[in-house]
Amino acid sequence: MSTTSDIRIVLPGLVEPEGLRIERAEVPAPAPGRAVVRVEAAGVSFAEQSMRRGRYPGQPPFPFVPGYDLVGRVERVAAGEDAALIGRRVAAATKTGGWATRALVDVADLVPVPDAVEPEAAEAVVVNGITAWQMLVRSARVPAGGTVLVHGASGGVGTVLVQLARARGLRVIGTAAVRHHEAIRALGAEVVDSRAEDWDAAVRRLAPGGVDAVFDHLGITSARRSFRLLRRGGALVAYGTAADRDGKRSVLGVFAEFLAQIALWNALPNGRRASFYDFWGGKRLRPAAFRRRQHEDLAAVLDLVARGEVVPEIAARFPLEQVAEALRLAESRTVRGKVVLLP
Repeated sequence: MSTTSDIRIVLPGLVEPEGLRIERAEVPAPAPGRAVVRVEAAGVSFAEQSMRRGRYPGQPPFPFVPGYDLVGRVERVAAGEDAALIGRRVAAATKTGGWATRALVDVADLVPVPDAVEPEAAEAVVVNGITAWQMLVRSARVPAGGTVLVHGASGGVGTVLVQLARARGLRVIGTAAVRHHEAIRALGAEVVDSRAEDWDAAVRRLAPGGVDAVFDHLGITSARRSFRLLRRGGALVAYGTAADRDGKRSVLGVFAEFLAQIALWNALPNGRRASFYDFWGGKRLRPAAFRRRQHEDLAAVLDLVARGEVVPEIAARFPLEQVAEALRLAESRTVRGKVVLLP
């Protein structure tokens, strides 16, 4: 039975940000295994930018409610679920559904947020924090005292990644537009102009022997240059194709080429390796193990935030009804950190 009328943002098809629809909808009582979360903060990420172009792998058919992650308080749980969850502040990676005043979320996906962490700060490190932690700790496995290269060091993932690497005692070189250089240096990183044609030569001057890891979200052209900067034993972790966001090639074609290139690199006897990080990797085949990793890793990042060792970068805050302006700003690639919606 429907009980509550709320606002949700609907992506109806291949539209400009102004084509997003603000709708009233009834939030039903949660089915078994589900909870109703009153959303306090939701993120605007590269995923939504891709989805509105129909270029995000595995996105649902239009129309749907975007919203890749959220933070809020549990209002209701299904019969048989832990009633102690009610009133708790939680975070969840949802892929869709977060752009609403209330959202239905799987109870198994809820991660407690420490009382010391504000909703906006927690929101900025849900997907971004899990991504940064898993790439750095689980994928790259950088040796103590190593050097890493972070592309897009001013972005939502990049700013978290820089701080996590510095917290682990690593040397960080970041690429970013010049207007962000001072802020990135303040995080403890060295910085290179991302718009310079010879950015890789600039990195080589800073690290003549090569770097231990590169985190590259830009696409295959950048990844090929990045791979050449690795020292023996180094790792390239690719996690996006941002440079192809507005491209005309099929998404499957882009990823097929990328994965073929990674397979070729890993077959070479040069001691270097490459991988493509998939945030949702393993969920379908091993959901319990997937959720355990997600919970452990987000809890670790939130603990660092609570202790002040990671300070989330909030680029801008918008009311939910101003989602078009929020998405436009996020897509401008001019901001530092995460754009957050406040239902």
